[in-house]
Amino acid sequence: MALRARALYDFRSENPGEISLREHEVLSLCSEQDIEGWLEGVNSRGDRGLFPASYVQVIRAPEPGPPADGGPGVPARYANVPPGGFEPLPAAPPAAFQPLLQPQASPGSFQPSGTSFSYGGGALQPSPQQLYGGYQASQGSDDDWDDEWDDSSTVADEPGALGSGAYPDLDGSSSAGGGMAGRYRLSTRSDLSLGSRGASAPPQQHQGSGAKSSATVSRNLNRFSTFVKSGGEAFVLGEASGFVKDGDKLCVVLGPYGPEWQENPYPFQCTIDDPTKQTKFKGMKSYISYKLVPTHTQVPVHRRYKHFDWLYARLAEKFPVISVPHLPEKQATGRFEEDFISKRRKGLIWWMNHMASHPVLAQCDVFQHFLTCPSSTDEKAWKQGKRKAEKDEMVGANFFLTLSTPPAAALDLQEVESKIDGFKSFTKKMDDSALQLNHTANEFARKQVTGFKKEYQKVGQSFRGLSQAFELDQQAFSVGLNQAIAFTGDAYDAIGELFAEQPRQDLDPVMDLLALYQGHLANFPDIIHVQKGALTKVKESRRHVEEGKMEVQKADGIQDRCNTISFATLAEIHHFHQIRVRDFKSQMQHFLQQQIIFFQKVTQKLEEALHKYDSV
Repeated sequence: MALRARALYDFRSENPGEISLREHEVLSLCSEQDIEGWLEGVNSRGDRGLFPASYVQVIRAPEPGPPADGGPGVPARYANVPPGGFEPLPAAPPAAFQPLLQPQASPGSFQPSGTSFSYGGGALQPSPQQLYGGYQASQGSDDDWDDEWDDSSTVADEPGALGSGAYPDLDGSSSAGGGMAGRYRLSTRSDLSLGSRGASAPPQQHQGSGAKSSATVSRNLNRFSTFVKSGGEAFVLGEASGFVKDGDKLCVVLGPYGPEWQENPYPFQCTIDDPTKQTKFKGMKSYISYKLVPTHTQVPVHRRYKHFDWLYARLAEKFPVISVPHLPEKQATGRFEEDFISKRRKGLIWWMNHMASHPVLAQCDVFQHFLTCPSSTDEKAWKQGKRKAEKDEMVGANFFLTLSTPPAAALDLQEVESKIDGFKSFTKKMDDSALQLNHTANEFARKQVTGFKKEYQKVGQSFRGLSQAFELDQQAFSVGLNQAIAFTGDAYDAIGELFAEQPRQDLDPVMDLLALYQGHLANFPDIIHVQKGALTKVKESRRHVEEGKMEVQKADGIQDRCNTISFATLAEIHHFHQIRVRDFKSQMQHFLQQQIIFFQKVTQKLEEALHKYDSV
């Protein structure tokens, strides 16, 4: 007898070699032996492929035995029911097919925000850092990590730190138990499209022919996709729950051109100066320290490159829908050379400018801690802030709870999708043109430094050779001409030097700006992927509603959460265009001004040479 199985839940294939299943569908199995949680079989439509073993129940032939008529008065249709009742459902699908979900906490449960695990609803639930893998800071040879930077203490060990039942109030104080001023518990679990089942359980079968089937929005099988790792999927499916402080709210407002981030009420800038070489461990370890002076505090702090690297890691982990600018690249050798230090400082200035210009990044706690805490004089305060940032719970799916969108504002998803697609095409074109311009500018700068300088000096040398030949004439009236020609040769030598020095003034700043924006352009595919993933879930929920498999209220909840992600994505796109116009306007003005100054210097040299012939 051929092996058969019955589908317990809907499954939609997403990769080649997989087949889709419909609930209650009967399949033919090629083998009962699963391969790493997958079975191979043929569905009712004749498609052959793989599907999750935990999504089906193998149909086994009843054991031979006496007729089970059930005795007098028992209907014959129940004769095949085993004495013990129906066979129980198989275990829940493996973790590869469903994310770790946090169970809904009971009204009386307490969930301290500083601990790694909390108990609520009868199950241990992992912290957001365990649910969603964060960015790991690079640890290259540029700035090694040492015991001073990475000790074994945690923020929970420090006085006044988060955890242990204490919550910081907005004024910086902490209170235990009910004194959580300015903190609100937000949850998306009330309208879960998964129904009221446990967090890690698969969809329940409805027994009884009159019960209405309840479909679920499928999860991505690729658990390493940005949509999953960022927490976007868990948020859209209604699995986010956490405390949000007033100060953590990120507001999106409607501006004249659409959604945009609410402006920073206290804008500031930050200078980066005085890169100096420092040593530690009695000269065994050397590093470069930069002096940062924020305009809103006027208090200088000193930071190493590894501090910038750590900050970038925290920001990239926390803000999945914000383009955190990339830092200047590391360099294994020559990092104490003057040219490299100067170039890195210029890159850090651009980076800091973009950080301080962003309405969200500029105000976040970890960035302010980076700018204001004097690590050299108050090491304990620095480490406390560092550990607090690393224990931040508003990451992953919980980050999206901090987004506050315009009230009573609805987005046309078709219009949003069109805008996102248009921006995706724009970034691709901009990236290609930026690469082309960077290549052209780099090649032109190389020619100026080597080729042009060499050619102009060859011309100058030729003029001086002519002057030396004329000096053999020994005529008094030819002395002035000989000197003028020699001066012309010197002028061309000077012009060659001007060409060699000019790229530092005009082309290098352009290439620095292009490098920064290439980092932004590399960020946006992941940001767009999060929004596209949310939109896919909305379309799937609408299809279930049309088929009568999902309640409208649950589908509306998914769409509302998709709108939240869409608002944030559109706001970030708007900010990108704003700073792009500002930066390229300023840089092109600087480039042309430097070109004018350069050619004025060249003209001045030529005019000086010309005037030498007036007295001949």
